[in-house]
Amino acid sequence: MNRFSLMLRYVLGALAAVVVFLSGAWGALALWYQLPGGSVGRVLGSVVWALLVLGLVALAVVRRSLWPLAGYGVAMLLLLVWWWSIRPSNHRVWADDVAQMLSGQVHGNLVTLHNVRDFDWRSDSDYDARWETRDYDLDHLVSADAILSYWDSRAIAHAMISFGFDDGRHVVFSVEIRKKKGEAFSEIGGFFKQFEMVLVAADEHDIVRVRTNVRGEDDYLYPLDLQRATMRTLFLSYVDAANQLHGRPAFYNTITSNCTTLVYRMARQMDPGLPMDIRLLLTGYLPGYLYDNGVLDRRWSLEAWTRHARITERARATRPGEDFSRAIRAGARTPGASTP
Repeated sequence: MNRFSLMLRYVLGALAAVVVFLSGAWGALALWYQLPGGSVGRVLGSVVWALLVLGLVALAVVRRSLWPLAGYGVAMLLLLVWWWSIRPSNHRVWADDVAQMLSGQVHGNLVTLHNVRDFDWRSDSDYDARWETRDYDLDHLVSADAILSYWDSRAIAHAMISFGFDDGRHVVFSVEIRKKKGEAFSEIGGFFKQFEMVLVAADEHDIVRVRTNVRGEDDYLYPLDLQRATMRTLFLSYVDAANQLHGRPAFYNTITSNCTTLVYRMARQMDPGLPMDIRLLLTGYLPGYLYDNGVLDRRWSLEAWTRHARITERARATRPGEDFSRAIRAGARTPGASTP
């Protein structure tokens, strides 16, 4: 065997080892998050899979044969068939804050939203739950704001869009995981079909205040520089997305189907040239993406926008019964009003 053939053999062997390791690790995690039978069944399934993978690899090395790897390929194919058979559902025992599905009806300029959330939160486990049907006249739509909520790393935030009307009302659309009762969020689980996706419409004093005043998150509000026709189209895109999820459930995915990727897909329908960017995944840096693409007024620098967008302290200072939306915007400056 010449030197080139030997090197090629080593490279192919190393590549095969990487593929087996990565796919084997994925299989173990898939079984851990989705195998029925509770924690015992999940642990047993993951361990058996890991032992099978290690055994087949060891057999391939000892016997210098590709047949064990072919056996692994068959096992992986069976695992994938099982994986593809797992379907999302709208019928589970859901946590209270995602118990209802949003849907909407459009009659000309009038939009009727069913199951708008209007909770009063005292803690994550103590709240007054309300779900309402509300009408919104798009002729009176005057603003759209991006709201980012940070809870840990500055690279990751939850992104929401709040639409404002000339009577002072605001409704926030938020793409969220649909947790089952007693279930906790997991970033890794978001890769493995652990959660369905839900689109929530809610009052700001519910969906923003619970983050700032109850969960201790740090929130920023960025007024978007959009034409009224664009705001209207974006609003209707949310309604259409809600109706689609109502009729056809979908899994949440930490990368491909999260709080920003849905908005990005809707925005691409209005502007096909809108670029894909890592900041759509590292959502804490989303303001920079909005700024670079002209959605934030360029008369201020991005640093000035970040300073003036923070609403956390104003939110935490609100009192029960106070107009929350007015309070978090009180004293806020805009590029047209002043220069920082």
